[in-house]
Amino acid sequence: MKTEEKTLSRSRQTAMKTMFEALNILKASGGSMPGKEVMAKMRDNLSFTEWELEIYEKTGYIRWESIFHFYTIDLIKAGYLRKNKRIWYLTDEGEKALQKGPLELMNSANAAYKQWHKENKLKDEKEVIETGEEELEDADQLQRATIYQLESQAIEGIKEYINQKNPYEFQDLVAALLRAMKYYTPFISPKGRDGGIDVIAYRDPLGASEPRIKVQVKHKPDSAVPVNDIRSLMGLLNNKTGEIGLFVTSGRFTPEAEKVARDSSVHVRLIDIDSFIQLWQQFYDNLTDEEKNLLPLYKMYFLGTNE
Repeated sequence: MKTEEKTLSRSRQTAMKTMFEALNILKASGGSMPGKEVMAKMRDNLSFTEWELEIYEKTGYIRWESIFHFYTIDLIKAGYLRKNKRIWYLTDEGEKALQKGPLELMNSANAAYKQWHKENKLKDEKEVIETGEEELEDADQLQRATIYQLESQAIEGIKEYINQKNPYEFQDLVAALLRAMKYYTPFISPKGRDGGIDVIAYRDPLGASEPRIKVQVKHKPDSAVPVNDIRSLMGLLNNKTGEIGLFVTSGRFTPEAEKVARDSSVHVRLIDIDSFIQLWQQFYDNLTDEEKNLLPLYKMYFLGTNE
């Protein structure tokens, strides 16, 4: 470790190595990856001290993870990192910043956050995160990091609940969501049927209003839906009547699958597990009590941020 790096506080040393490693993981993966997987790879790739692995008594969070989440706000404000629906993206600026090395990358990201903080004239309140030694002092940044951790825990709990469902139960969840969105679902694929359309949805009970929605459902939490599956759905759509294709997965889609859907001459919407959960939360109040029991949620409110 360089002399300048040795003089850093333990918290900033932790931030420096985790920020740098996270961006390197994203670069090696082609520029994007679910945040959960980035964190998992960091646990495998990095060596942590006993101090970094300690758990905060008040929150139950691991120290290095809390410090890292605190500093990801800096990466975002510097334009090095983007987060969207639990997927993390390495930007071109972030890839260039990796050439600076761990210390300069952290310093430049921190400077960008401080400039953003100053320009937005956020309240000059201070709060100290429990690092065991010093100084993570920005209350707004700490609040965002805390909210992110709480949201991540909540989402992971919901995902785990969905993962325990069998394919037909997940199909029923999708159909229930469509009904909560004011669609009618006269056809839901029976058990034993393999391939083809899993759900058909209409805007009216008779199916007289176009467009008709043809839905494919794939319950594979640990895999990405390949491009050929999207092409198969596209081949089942009737262009003349403007049918819409909807592909819902409890996992995610490959980049090639997403590109084919975007470029398609027919309308195909892809819904991965994160999008599904967001929609379930959004339309939860429209579900019947029986449908809510398929994936029950509990609402809780936390103090937000000024952003």
